[in-house]
Amino acid sequence: MKTAGLAPPTPPSMIRWGCGICWGMAGLAVLVALSFWSLDLGLHRLFSGAALERMGRFILELSRPEVSADFLHKLGRAAFETLAMSFVGTLLAAVAGLVLAFLASDGPDSRPTILALSRLLLNLLRSVPDLMWAALLIISSGLGPMAGTLALALHTAGVLGRLFADASENAADHERACLRLAGASPIQCFLYVTLPSIIPQLLSYTLYRWENNIRAASVLGVVGAGGLGQMLSYHMGLFQMSETSSILITMILLVVLVDSVSYVTRRNLMR
Repeated sequence: MKTAGLAPPTPPSMIRWGCGICWGMAGLAVLVALSFWSLDLGLHRLFSGAALERMGRFILELSRPEVSADFLHKLGRAAFETLAMSFVGTLLAAVAGLVLAFLASDGPDSRPTILALSRLLLNLLRSVPDLMWAALLIISSGLGPMAGTLALALHTAGVLGRLFADASENAADHERACLRLAGASPIQCFLYVTLPSIIPQLLSYTLYRWENNIRAASVLGVVGAGGLGQMLSYHMGLFQMSETSSILITMILLVVLVDSVSYVTRRNLMR
């Protein structure tokens, strides 16, 4: 039986003009295209004959690392200095981050003013790159590992403090509420209830940041903050490629060592 007078349904439009995600993706594609156009990357110059010849000569010079006993002794001291900078900086950051996390975690006992100020401080610490912290601290403390260690500690404290605060907020709070009803103070609840429940997570975050800091400590020396980076900046400035090669190899080995130790430890913690 046919129904008269009814028009066939209109097919849905292929373009949804009210789709915010579609417009956002289109705008992002335009920005990417404009970025490539404005940068004038000139990739053809990178793969030109002259550029390939220079890169080949550079790689050939790096293939002969310096292995004299005196230089290796200096290299070992710089590697230990870099390792110590990353370790001490991460340790200081973990302690400071834990204190700031207690103040910045949003809970029933948090005060709005302290909460806002502590979160503002965390944002400030982590928004300034560690390289800039090192450049600023060198002015006051001078060249050497002191500036690098404090730079790592300040930046990492902001990162770990934010992560610790999130972990604290996500922890189960029924036991904490029971302690509060029994007359315990907020800091006692944090130390005896919240902290024990999130320690594996906090240690995992800290070890992961140590992995990042060993790489950062290798670079901070470029601005005079000590360690392997300072040796790298010095010998590259003199175009001593054999010494530069030995330093780069040591950096890679040090990063691989710390990454392996941290990875195994984090896996054991999360079991």
